[in-house]
Amino acid sequence: MEKKGFINKFFQNAGKPEGFLGRMILRGMNKGHAPLSRWARSCLVRQPERNTLDIGCGGGANLSEILKLCPQGKVHGIDISQESVAFARKKNMKHLGTRCFVDQGSADRLPYADNSFDVVTAFETIYFWGDLHRAFIEVKRVLKDNGFFLICCEASDPTNETWTSRIEGMVVHPSSELKYILAQSGFTNITLHRKNKEDLCIVAQKQSSNN
Repeated sequence: MEKKGFINKFFQNAGKPEGFLGRMILRGMNKGHAPLSRWARSCLVRQPERNTLDIGCGGGANLSEILKLCPQGKVHGIDISQESVAFARKKNMKHLGTRCFVDQGSADRLPYADNSFDVVTAFETIYFWGDLHRAFIEVKRVLKDNGFFLICCEASDPTNETWTSRIEGMVVHPSSELKYILAQSGFTNITLHRKNKEDLCIVAQKQSSNN
């Protein structure tokens, strides 16, 4: 029971890492999510001057990779966890304050001006966003016209309770639900990419206000 209790407590940090266990899981996420995130990033055409927002930036690994892919651009990360913010800032210290910026906050109340970013990404995080429609509207607000919203998930089958049975508050959304809510939130050109049965990447676009 003691071992099971530790494991359950460890996985509870997935949604909002805190303390020593939180730092452990952030290190694990940075390494464990790397192959899936690399594949998802390939679903977007590379543009070196892009300005990107990564919501739920966790340990900051994706911020580091985006900085490499967009050498003339800037990247902002945001996470609800102060532990994650500190971890991501430390990982990206070289560019912090010049090309990389990390803030604490939530997906449904983004502290950024309208039309700020060329791309918004969400790697392995929408499980914890609550009201997706409200969050997606916020994403659309901070995106520039014709900007892209990329969602990456390794869990997309709600009937598979491998993780939801361990992590309180985690909700797995099927691709059909995500595409529907994106459309209802005003996104267009919604494209689904599949790596396998579970892993998915959805790319949606904010339509130009001139259209």
